[in-house]
Amino acid sequence: MKMKRNPITNAVQKALFTGFIASSAFGTVALAQDEDAVEEQGKITVTGSRIKRSDVEGALPITVITREQIELSGESNAADFIRNLTFNSAGSFRPQSGSSAQGEATVSLRGLGSSRTLVLIDNRRLPKSPATGSSQNLSTLPMGAIERIEVLTDGASAVYGSDAIGGVINIITRSDYQGAELMLGAADVSIPSNGGEREEGSVVFGASSDRSSLLAGVSWNDREIVFARDFPWVNPGASVYGNSFTTITDGFDNFDWTSYANGVGCDFPGTGFYTVPNSNSPNGTRCAYDFTLVSADEASTENKSFYAKATHEINDNWELWSNATFSQAESFGRYAPVPDSSYFSVPLTSSSPNNPTNPASPLYDPSLGLDPQSVNWWHRFDALGNRDGTVTTQQLDFLIGTTGQIGNAEVEFGLRHTDNRTSDVGNNYLLRSAAAALIEDGSYNLADPYSSPDNVLNAMKITIFRNSKYDQDELFGSVAFDLFDMDGGPASMYVGAEYRQEKYSDQYDPQSEAGQVGGSAGNSAAGDRDVTSVFFEALFPVLDNLEFNLAGRYDDYSDFGDNFSPKLSARWQPLDNLTVRGSYGQGFRAPTLDILTQKPSFSATSVRDPQSCVAQGQDPGCSLQINDNIVANPSLQPEDSDQFSLGVAYEPVDWFNFTVDYWDIEITNRIRSFGAQTLINNEGNGVSNPPGLGCTRTPTGAIQFCTSGFGNDGTVDTSGVDLNARFTYELFGGNMSSSFQLAHMLDYTIDGGSDLTKSPGLPEQRAVLSNQYSYGDWSLAYNINYIGDQDADSVDSSAPSWTTHDVQLNYHAPWDGRFTVGVRNAGEKFPPINRGAVGSRDYDFNLYDGFGRVTYFRYTQTF
Repeated sequence: MKMKRNPITNAVQKALFTGFIASSAFGTVALAQDEDAVEEQGKITVTGSRIKRSDVEGALPITVITREQIELSGESNAADFIRNLTFNSAGSFRPQSGSSAQGEATVSLRGLGSSRTLVLIDNRRLPKSPATGSSQNLSTLPMGAIERIEVLTDGASAVYGSDAIGGVINIITRSDYQGAELMLGAADVSIPSNGGEREEGSVVFGASSDRSSLLAGVSWNDREIVFARDFPWVNPGASVYGNSFTTITDGFDNFDWTSYANGVGCDFPGTGFYTVPNSNSPNGTRCAYDFTLVSADEASTENKSFYAKATHEINDNWELWSNATFSQAESFGRYAPVPDSSYFSVPLTSSSPNNPTNPASPLYDPSLGLDPQSVNWWHRFDALGNRDGTVTTQQLDFLIGTTGQIGNAEVEFGLRHTDNRTSDVGNNYLLRSAAAALIEDGSYNLADPYSSPDNVLNAMKITIFRNSKYDQDELFGSVAFDLFDMDGGPASMYVGAEYRQEKYSDQYDPQSEAGQVGGSAGNSAAGDRDVTSVFFEALFPVLDNLEFNLAGRYDDYSDFGDNFSPKLSARWQPLDNLTVRGSYGQGFRAPTLDILTQKPSFSATSVRDPQSCVAQGQDPGCSLQINDNIVANPSLQPEDSDQFSLGVAYEPVDWFNFTVDYWDIEITNRIRSFGAQTLINNEGNGVSNPPGLGCTRTPTGAIQFCTSGFGNDGTVDTSGVDLNARFTYELFGGNMSSSFQLAHMLDYTIDGGSDLTKSPGLPEQRAVLSNQYSYGDWSLAYNINYIGDQDADSVDSSAPSWTTHDVQLNYHAPWDGRFTVGVRNAGEKFPPINRGAVGSRDYDFNLYDGFGRVTYFRYTQTF
């Protein structure tokens, strides 16, 4: 039976109990609830524990984000919402054009990396992404299916196994809904001048009888592609892959990029080719290419999902339940035309019609004073068209199980099957062998590539594909029972076991795998593993106000070995309104299948390196492309962690409460990714790179090539403090709720080195102040989001603090409809341009966004 209620009153009550979430996904934990509410709620399972309990404030630091709070954030998709958590300290990866992980969105709690943050769906782990093999893709999450999000900011390997080092994000999907709900929404952005528009919607139905219930719904959202040229801060690119040549001495390339005589082969009107000075070339110029004219920064994103939940009481003791979700995420990206060079294959012979040292060549330039000799061409194949990539991920997740009573024990067992597939199709790539031959014999004319016949262009052009999967099959079972009575109540025990089979395959087309495709990156990888786990948890309420929780988990991996993770937590309540809590635990992260099995691959990676820029006669802050060799490491070892936390939750008066939690994490034998820009930054900042990884430079200081990949990187130590505070009071006849959350990082060191806190990309603080005022059928929200500044001693410039303001207005109509209009970043704050960890873009793409003012409208109708 559907219950009628005032939506405003309901929203206020939710805010009083769990706090209000701001646009950056700020959520707080309620410190106290009415005893009747707890009794009505009954015992529940919270993230980080398998034992059901009715305690409002437990031994673990958990932030609960309700559905109402998610809607108040103004975000249209779950990935962006989760990425904006203040606990996502250093930001995280999001869909971006030109990447082999184009459609991915991840979260990285504590700045420890996405592979150290475990994402759960209804207490079971989200499968790893087929496109990465190491992280979980938030882009597949259906926004409309989310009931609440629980964030555990503490290690939990003793409960969930591998990857739960930085914390756990548990997505709880909707259930027990009665009636129907329709939501439609749209949003527009002020930056860039074109693109970035958004649409969203969801439909949910729910019905139940005395013994059965069914909920089903669909959810969708999309965001249009954004091109680099449409940002007001974009600077023209000057890639060396334009239309130039380099000379060779004793088999060594001199990297003296030189344009052809009299501007031939460059400065084509309406294209990205243009001539720039180069003091190192024989004629003082080279032909550059402005890739920003055609490349996209933000890939488009689209998510369509169907989800269903069903339960049936077989009898008074047993219940059968099933969950099913199907989601499809699609992303379209555009990258500049293929860059390539004979440097990676065979130099152009002295007799080629395209060799400028050949007197018979139309490109011959006697003023260079060069005898006929072999040279390397460096070319942008603009005549082939832009590289367009479409990535489609389909995930089918089916879960069925039963829960019942056998005597005084609660028993649960079930099975889960997940099909997780990704396909990637790329158009207008280069078949290297064909291109080299056609350039050598002159069929493809470097002096005027646009005049090349269609049959020549088609002979060089190739469509690439990539098919990936990361499937999971799981069997699980558990039993929960009381052991004996203690002064604070019965001691409880939970024992369970899981068997999980993972099947991973990331298959590139044969030409790409053989290195015959120019302009692509990555290579195939494949592997399977079985994981067998047994675990326990015991709760000992020693006194009415003192309890201990002991948990342990043993995991046996078929490929690298086994691990045991213990954890002890305690909760002491000396006063009715004061809780003191603490925990100590050990965790681990298993080497992922992609790292262990991936084949070597090449990438023309865009980086910023002052030495190379100066060596090429450019400004030290230029962006350039370098040769990047990405390698696998089958000898990686698992990493381990030791974690400690201590906190208090206090409600001195009924209108104010707060929590303060200190956390400390130490990771040993660390596994991390070292990209080319990271390797360069480490060199500049005096930080050692792992053995086998680094950049090789020419005598002039320019990068010759970088070797990037994964490695065990010693020890990482980090600690911090989380503060949550909330005020609720009456104001002018309405209700006011104000919340403040601060995530403060105290230190972050590698191998006992310098503190990296406040270094580029790792702010010391992220905070949110959120306010909601409700009056009658109206509610108004105003939020302030803050990202701290970052200082740099070398390589990257400092980044100032970044503060944005969000406003939302809601009107609850008498026909159970709700109108919502809002603005994110109302002041149109630009991200810090060319400041901080800018990487290959103009700003830190993981930490900030470049959308400017986002204006949105949403209508929700409840039936």
